Amino acid sequence: MRPIEVLPLTFVFSMIALVAWRVRQKIVRMRHVREAALPPGLFDKLRRRRPDIDPKQFPLLERALRDFFAVYLRSGYKPVSMPSQAADELWHEFILYTRHYQAFCDKAFGHFLHHTPAVVLSKTYDRNVGLRRVWWHTCKLEGIDPRKASRLPLLFALDTQLALADGFHYALDCGGIRDRTDGGGGSQCAADMSDTSFDGTTDGLGDGGGGDGGDSGGDSGCGGGCGGD
Repeated sequence: MRPIEVLPLTFVFSMIALVAWRVRQKIVRMRHVREAALPPGLFDKLRRRRPDIDPKQFPLLERALRDFFAVYLRSGYKPVSMPSQAADELWHEFILYTRHYQAFCDKAFGHFLHHTPAVVLSKTYDRNVGLRRVWWHTCKLEGIDPRKASRLPLLFALDTQLALADGFHYALDCGGIRDRTDGGGGSQCAADMSDTSFDGTTDGLGDGGGGDGGDSGGDSGCGGGCGGD
């Protein structure tokens, strides 16, 4: 076979190998997100900081934070916003274990993931895009239609389930709910995630990323769901 005929075939095999490597890498990274051990004593520190959170709910809280990390990975490392005050508290405590968190990020994402405080939809465009991206992927992880949700994904239901006084409490029935402040807790309308009437856009909703695709299904091991300082 002449060299000019070999080159295209070599290129095809190289591309197949590259795609296979990327798929495998993403599987390995997602497994790390889901299964990597958290630092010993992490929940003891959280309990001292937030005595209002029932320790019986810690497994649910951990799962929610892992969902958030999974969303960041699934989105192709696009900016995301944290929708839960409780998960944000655990994330913040995790980061304080600097070496453990650095090692976790290296294996999960290949780079350090900075912290951003929990937020709600506001007049800040970038924040809204990140929040809608998290809504989309957490819905997909749980088999929920993000445009016509029949229930809330864990990250958006968590603060209510924990009865967190300063949390963000989302509702599917949005009658009369229009508490759209930039900080603190309050009731939030989940329907605003897929409605342009709030800020004139739904950017971030279903934009996919990282080869995952906007409408792709969830990854295995999710039961319920990353950003900057």
